Amino acid sequence: MSPQLFAVVTSIAIITMVYVGGLHAVRDVSFSVAPAEVVGILGPNGAGKSTLLKAISRAQPSIGTLELRAESLQNTPAHAVVGKGICHCPEGRRLFPELTVLKNLMLGAYLRRDQAAIEADLAQVYQLFPILQERGAQVVSTLSGGQQQMVAIGRALMGRPALLLLDEPSVGIAHRLKMEIFGAIKRIQKSGSAILMAEQDAQSALRIADRVYVLEHGRVGREGSSAELAADDYIRQAYLGVA
Repeated sequence: MSPQLFAVVTSIAIITMVYVGGLHAVRDVSFSVAPAEVVGILGPNGAGKSTLLKAISRAQPSIGTLELRAESLQNTPAHAVVGKGICHCPEGRRLFPELTVLKNLMLGAYLRRDQAAIEADLAQVYQLFPILQERGAQVVSTLSGGQQQMVAIGRALMGRPALLLLDEPSVGIAHRLKMEIFGAIKRIQKSGSAILMAEQDAQSALRIADRVYVLEHGRVGREGSSAELAADDYIRQAYLGVA
């Protein structure tokens, strides 16, 4: 991808409480994401993974501290958080199905006015996912699930993220396209973006992430490098199905 808006990015999230429907969905969660690092969040359904990402992108109110490059974003509205360099690719993609691939991608750059850089970033998205250039004029609802996920990631990249939030990027996708998407995530990392990824596919997450946090019942139960957690007996039994 083209040069990032921020030369150095360190995101530190200390989410004390996130309430959903009056219940504590997430509590006492503290973690960091370093520049050009892929950090995975593992956990079962209902653990609070999606809620945590929404709290970071400010789509979900929370109590606590959220910082990007030592700047507090806790009271920053969602649209302004995008302008700061945090772009969220949500669970379920949340595309505009009646619009074309190109229009969906360009919506990711809605806050930007640097037209030449926008065009350059679009070219980089097409390089990352060549099928999207071929299908640029096609209505998104006619694409496969994997291709729609590529559009969702590409739309987030058009915001030129310093920190890219990916929520369950492999759910409901054929194995071949899943592998293509995970390969693209590694290439995005090499471009300089930090990535925080919530994922149920523990094996894939441990393969591509540098570090992993395990979220259970709204709290961090375990954390460490991917190698450390892959060798952890509890993780092997509970998430990898290895006795």
